[in-house]
Amino acid sequence: MKTSTNLSILALSISLTFSTVAISSQQNMTDSPANKAVSNIAAETETEKANALFEAIFMEELMTDPMEQTRLGMKTHYGEWGDVGETADNEKIKRAKQHLIQLNKINPQKLDRQALLSFQLLTQKLKQQIANEQWRYHNYPVSQMRGSHAGMVSFLINHHTIDNLEDAKAYISRLNAMPKRLNQVENQLRIRANKGIIAPSFIFPYVISDSQNIITGFPFDDGAPNVLWQDFNHKINALNLPQRTEEALLVSAKKALTKKVQPAYSQFINYINQLSKRSNNEAGVWKFPQGEQFYNDALTKTTTTPLTADEIYQIGLSEVERIHDEMRSIMKKVGFKGTLQDFFVHMRNSKAFYYPDTEQGKSDYLHDATALIDNMALRLDESFKIKPKAPLTVKRVEAFREKSAGKAFYNAPSADSTRPGIYYANLYKMEAMPKYQMEALAYHEGIPGHHMQIAIAQELEGIPKFRKFGGYTAYIEGWGLYSEYFPKEMGLYSDPYSDFGRLSMELWRACRLVVDTGIHQKKWTREQGIQYYMNNTPNAGSDAIKMVERHIVMPSQATAYKIGMLKILELRQKAQQALGEQFDIRDFHTLILANGALPLNILEQQVDDWIKISKH
Repeated sequence: MKTSTNLSILALSISLTFSTVAISSQQNMTDSPANKAVSNIAAETETEKANALFEAIFMEELMTDPMEQTRLGMKTHYGEWGDVGETADNEKIKRAKQHLIQLNKINPQKLDRQALLSFQLLTQKLKQQIANEQWRYHNYPVSQMRGSHAGMVSFLINHHTIDNLEDAKAYISRLNAMPKRLNQVENQLRIRANKGIIAPSFIFPYVISDSQNIITGFPFDDGAPNVLWQDFNHKINALNLPQRTEEALLVSAKKALTKKVQPAYSQFINYINQLSKRSNNEAGVWKFPQGEQFYNDALTKTTTTPLTADEIYQIGLSEVERIHDEMRSIMKKVGFKGTLQDFFVHMRNSKAFYYPDTEQGKSDYLHDATALIDNMALRLDESFKIKPKAPLTVKRVEAFREKSAGKAFYNAPSADSTRPGIYYANLYKMEAMPKYQMEALAYHEGIPGHHMQIAIAQELEGIPKFRKFGGYTAYIEGWGLYSEYFPKEMGLYSDPYSDFGRLSMELWRACRLVVDTGIHQKKWTREQGIQYYMNNTPNAGSDAIKMVERHIVMPSQATAYKIGMLKILELRQKAQQALGEQFDIRDFHTLILANGALPLNILEQQVDDWIKISKH
């Protein structure tokens, strides 16, 4: 790891551009870097003015978020969390409105191709951010999927590197600042509760369990080392500091944990217990004020399409039927006698398809998943002309949050690639991680999926940082699901059971279209959603429960995968038909990846333009 004096590439470029930027929430907007970019930068062209403004707006926003600074490899505000709540939200909207005014001073007709695309994307982003202000309370600040209660801990473990004494002190400062952050989250929960927006009852035990895990173990009790204590010890031990210095740091960390962190989490747990008594089992956002309009807006934002809830529901039903037919063909190929549902039961219950639920079994899973990714990395030239520089590692989800966390997910690398991308596999229950799905899951989260797309986006040159580090769920998850599919065209998934696993993963995403709209528009119960997955997929019951509970707390998010994949396949087919023998899959993949994440409608414009240029 690099020291704090040897900043990442991103941090260095930022310091060169704005060496004295220090924006507080009370700063006058007329003094902001974005305003200065418009009024002071003597650029020869409109494109140069626009690019300077894009960078200034990105920096102005970034400098209000210490956690995002850390994620991007910077060590500014390294001992802080940043604020959440009413004041922070109001300031964010105020900045968005001011940025839109500044952006409107740019003449888009004088911009080059990339600057014009950036202008369109940033304008759309700011307008959407302002429009979404009406829904600022339509969410759950804590759940089994997200929230500061668990997020601060995983952040310290995975993002707060300790390369010197100052970094260690900053870690302790963040420990001491945890109570303030939890108090702010509690206030946000209270505001929503007063508006009738309270999470369903099932969420509260997860939040309480995760929070209790964080204040369990030494130095809180006589148990095994606490996860934060263990992390801090491991990181400072690697520094080889003088013994007295290390001992002083440990004393300070122990004091922060026992005097600040433990009381804060105990208070937070007490409040969550009280709030849970006001909850009920109603699952969908239809119960929110203006819930139907909120959900339709959420679908539009997530899919970046005009598709309605009913249309998405019907697409889901159609895709489920198609994939079931393909699965029946595989069932016949392996000689299974019985119905498709019988085959699902067989795949769900046969021990041959699962690693043992032991430490060795979990270690073997990580080893084999890494081997799949390494093999794909060796074959990338067959399908790509562009590859990521950042390394990728495979890790199991940490014990303190594995019970509530999702099946698998990805953490992006630092901007300078010194911190690798991480493919997290949740090995809490091995029954939820079958061998036959491992290949598709590795491709989705690792290479050529999320790591390939996100790392490449961060490494792109000539585009503003808001595009490098921004995202659109339908594009990102659509690419992830597409990345499960096309390796079959490379000759992978040679084992029919592994190909069944690929189909089962795609089927899972098709079912998501049905269940998400079922819960949030058609008023399905949690139990109806779980039963739909159990009837139509081979996945474990624990998978179905986790997925439905995810639908409930993240409305519309799960529709992005299949809608995005279908659009990428549609655009690929359009290009193949138009270009014939001129079509090269490597050029198509470069086109999809070379501009960073895009809304699907903008992505379609990019493909249409590429087709026109390629024909001449």
